Amino acid sequence: MAFSHLNNMAFSVEKQSPGIISKATFPLRYGAYSEIRTSEYEFIFNLNGEIKFIRGLNVNWPHPAEQLKRTDGNDWVFYSVGDVGGDKGIISWMGEYYLPCLPYPSNAVWEINYFANSGVMNAFAAWSQLYADLYGAQGSSGLHSKTKALISQVLQNHDGVLYERSQELNEIIGGRVTVLPPDTRHVDYEVIPIIIADGCLYHCDFCCVKSPHNFHKRSESEITEQIQRLKIYYGRNLQNLNALFLGNHDALAAGSELICFTASEAFNAFYSGNSRAITPFLFLFGSVDSLLNSKNDLFEQLGQLPFYTYINIGFESVDASTLKFIGKPVDASKVRAAFQKMIEISDSHTNIEITGNFLVGEQLSSEHYKSLAGLLRDTPGPSNGKGAIYLSPLKDSPKRRELLPRFYEIKSQSQLPVYIYLIQRL
Repeated sequence: MAFSHLNNMAFSVEKQSPGIISKATFPLRYGAYSEIRTSEYEFIFNLNGEIKFIRGLNVNWPHPAEQLKRTDGNDWVFYSVGDVGGDKGIISWMGEYYLPCLPYPSNAVWEINYFANSGVMNAFAAWSQLYADLYGAQGSSGLHSKTKALISQVLQNHDGVLYERSQELNEIIGGRVTVLPPDTRHVDYEVIPIIIADGCLYHCDFCCVKSPHNFHKRSESEITEQIQRLKIYYGRNLQNLNALFLGNHDALAAGSELICFTASEAFNAFYSGNSRAITPFLFLFGSVDSLLNSKNDLFEQLGQLPFYTYINIGFESVDASTLKFIGKPVDASKVRAAFQKMIEISDSHTNIEITGNFLVGEQLSSEHYKSLAGLLRDTPGPSNGKGAIYLSPLKDSPKRRELLPRFYEIKSQSQLPVYIYLIQRL
């Protein structure tokens, strides 16, 4: 790591932190990254010289543990610690110490418009000023060679280039990832997306991210091309990405052959040849029918892969009238059978964990909540403590924060951990 100082800027080039993303009350850094500090802001860059985080250091910044994060999709997300701590704070809702405040419409139980906060918005002006200062400093003498290389990298990645990079990612995978599995919170939503299937089985009425297309799998050659291009796209920063997302909305329905082919090819392309102390993660969505139709050999094969796998299933409700109301074409009996299979698989496979989603919202009936509470109360969770249930607020719920008492009521009765699920894109 190289250190340099120039005017009001302090440079730390390619700092090394633990590769595992820790859950902590303060934003810990992970992997390899570079840092530029001024008297008022901290700017974090990945190994390609792309801006990733901005955190304020001055008294006008809302909270020292809050920060802005830029995603690979070029969204700026504000991480808030909220206004309530302890058992009723964000950690109890999200399973994390922060709430991602998104710059686009989502299904949040508590919305924060960070664009209205002058302290946060000043950070974007500070980023523009830093860029201008680096442009003026690029010819300065006396700087370490690695510092000069960092400055050159950052200057190459101005806002226009960052936008173009996000569009290139969408072009490689064939469209934007409109929603990530809730379990990707464990890796701070930092995943490599590989699309193995398009469309979905159900086209439910309530879904705000549904595809207009019928479900169809992509070919092995299409997937191989994605992997090859993604390896070039991520470049040096690939070493900081410890997780794959196999998309899109129901990758489980693609079947064991395509899932295991993709995971193996991606591991060989991204991770083999490196001495890895960290087991990479594999994330994918599944549906009630794709889970029920999956044979034991799929989970046996997944269990032999060098990944820890999370599969997230959209259950939505175990009440027949609610399933009809939301336009989900499955029987309540199927939902119950799939829920039981979720428990059994998580219990019997060391490195596979299946989680489930249910809906909450003011529009839903008392029978929905009664049946959901009974299911979570009466069905024992896996003996190994794995699994979680996510409650997803309907996007158009008129009273969002008022849903929290309902959330805590369900959480208190559940044999499994229960968290809020926000619709977050890549």
